[in-house]
Amino acid sequence: MQVKDSVALVTGANGGIGKQFVEELRNLGAARIYVCARTPEKVANLVALDQNRIVPIQLDVTDTKSVNDAAAHCQDVTLLINNAGISLNQGVISAPNLDSARAELEVNYFGMLSMCRAFAPVLKKNGGGTIVNVLSLLARVHLPFSGSYSVSKAAALSMTHGVRAELASQKTLVVAVMPGTVDTDLAKDWPDPKVAPSVVAQVALQAVIDEVEDVYPGQQATEVSAQLLQDPKGVEKYLATFLPTSSLAGIQA
Repeated sequence: MQVKDSVALVTGANGGIGKQFVEELRNLGAARIYVCARTPEKVANLVALDQNRIVPIQLDVTDTKSVNDAAAHCQDVTLLINNAGISLNQGVISAPNLDSARAELEVNYFGMLSMCRAFAPVLKKNGGGTIVNVLSLLARVHLPFSGSYSVSKAAALSMTHGVRAELASQKTLVVAVMPGTVDTDLAKDWPDPKVAPSVVAQVALQAVIDEVEDVYPGQQATEVSAQLLQDPKGVEKYLATFLPTSSLAGIQA
């Protein structure tokens, strides 16, 4: 698939990675870019970049009506970028309750799944198209100080595999993007090294062009994904030393 002349929709467009997706889509010549946020005012700066091509959409991925309304309004989409996500930096045992785990699953798993379901018929009508699911390296290995986030991303990766299988017959490419720590406000309390949001967007969109299904933007993700093939238990035991701390505050994108 070519990004040039595509019609893209980006969820979580007001976040650090989302803004970079919009910039890269503009650079690659997308014909139209729907920029989505729960509060459209938060993407006004993006719309101002190119009012002819960039269209604001109010969207809450956890609200079924909001998702269905977006799909009904954006019937020309050929490239769906599921970027919306939250990280509340809680362990699975040390968290005071299950609230953070449920919230992360609602956005990172159920929200992404709702978008895939709502837009699958749109993509089919438009020739198949592509879905890009922005996940995390933590979809493949657990980091205890962000435990419930890791679980939500693992669920989303498994769901991505299922979506890929079910939509193969309509020729929809489904790309899983699994960066390590990204240099955004969402991960400001996470340890280095970090990958720039621009690199995540560039690698993801190049994967669309090259029809690569799984990509690991940044040196950290590339190295750890290779280590997981060689010594998965070793990686698990190493990351198990990063235990939850009370100083980590969650931020919603």
